[in-house]
Amino acid sequence: MKERTGKGGQPSVDEKYTQWKSLVPVLYDWLANHNLVWPSLSCRWGPLVEQATYKNRQRLYLSEQTDGSVPNTLVIANCEVVKPRVAAAEHISQFNEESRSPFVKKYKTIIHPGEVNRIRELPQNKNIVATHTDSPEVLIWDVEAQPNRHAVLGAVASRPDLTLIGHSENAEFALAMCPTEPFVLSGGKDKSVVLWSIQDHISTLSTDAQKPAGFIKPATTSIKAGDNPSIQARGIFQGHEDTVEDVQFCPSSSQEFCSVGDDSCLILWDARVGTSPVVKVEKAHNADLHCVDWNPHDGNFIITGSADNSVRLFDRRSLTSNGVGSPVHIFENHKAAVLCVQWCPDRSSVFGSTAEDGRLNIWDYDKVGEKDNETPAPGLFFQHAGHRDKIVDFHWNVADPWTIVSVSDDCDSTGGGGTLQIWRMLDLLYRPEEEALAELQKFKSHVSKCARKI
Repeated sequence: MKERTGKGGQPSVDEKYTQWKSLVPVLYDWLANHNLVWPSLSCRWGPLVEQATYKNRQRLYLSEQTDGSVPNTLVIANCEVVKPRVAAAEHISQFNEESRSPFVKKYKTIIHPGEVNRIRELPQNKNIVATHTDSPEVLIWDVEAQPNRHAVLGAVASRPDLTLIGHSENAEFALAMCPTEPFVLSGGKDKSVVLWSIQDHISTLSTDAQKPAGFIKPATTSIKAGDNPSIQARGIFQGHEDTVEDVQFCPSSSQEFCSVGDDSCLILWDARVGTSPVVKVEKAHNADLHCVDWNPHDGNFIITGSADNSVRLFDRRSLTSNGVGSPVHIFENHKAAVLCVQWCPDRSSVFGSTAEDGRLNIWDYDKVGEKDNETPAPGLFFQHAGHRDKIVDFHWNVADPWTIVSVSDDCDSTGGGGTLQIWRMLDLLYRPEEEALAELQKFKSHVSKCARKI
């Protein structure tokens, strides 16, 4: 269990959490806390399935890392996402940390062959997801076509719709789906980056030239029960000297991508010119690199996170093929290794980062030069402190851009299987300052008028 009292006068984990919870009605527009039965190493938003006046229903993809008493699973849940400015402040602050949220309901269970280390959805069809497990293969699932399974000891694993072959050793975490084409990218312990096209599989199953890219035919019509469909890689890219920890596509090209690894390198690739690095930054950080993301609004900017506790912003225009290049800025506030970074889908200068310190920081590099004595670090404008241990994954919601899902491995702190939180900060915190102040002035005037009538 985590210590209940701090050392050296520092507040304990519980004290920090209590302080954060007291500020929830002030800082958040909505928050749902969901205590997990088993830890999850990944969380992703799926497609929007229903829209209503006050909330939307949306798929949510999670994993269950069990102790072996029941199988590991890929979970498809329905999440009721409350719309902005609907939830009452007193309601969002009155949640039970030891219970499951009424906003999250399990919809389907897929029995996964091995642990689910990473989940990524196909942007062209979010019912198609890829998973990494403790093997060299990448597994592709059509979650709507897959049957719902009951996870009991001895149950046979669900059959993936497609298996991607190309790694020679385990590929555990580095996984990405292309935003423009049905391409999949992976990295692994074999120090390689591997590229596939799901379209290669579709073209072998159907002669229908009009079939939309990114769709896999349901198992009942295209994949026979006795089949074990698989495809080989389109390209295997060598250049890292150690395990590849994360990969990401360029937002505007299926042929350009980047990777980071335990060799402290950031590498840019272009499949059109070969399988060797186009740009290799030899010392992107002072320790292993864990994560990378490419700005979907501006293809020049890439962020990386590392075991050196920092997030670094690179401009690829300043990088050269001999590895020369310095970060545009180093974002420092985390107290432990950074595990995940992702750009905001709504604003080009905003991104988030999570770390083993249990914090999810929201940064705005446009604010780096601003003088603000109340900000603990340049560019940092919000810190989510609702988790009590390392946050292993998070995901911005494209359908509701300032809503975030985050998951933490805080079993020792909570006594459960970890914590899933879905939250949205108060919009006054990220809207333009002049606009926010104008609304507050209107509110102040309204309160004054009401007070004079009393």
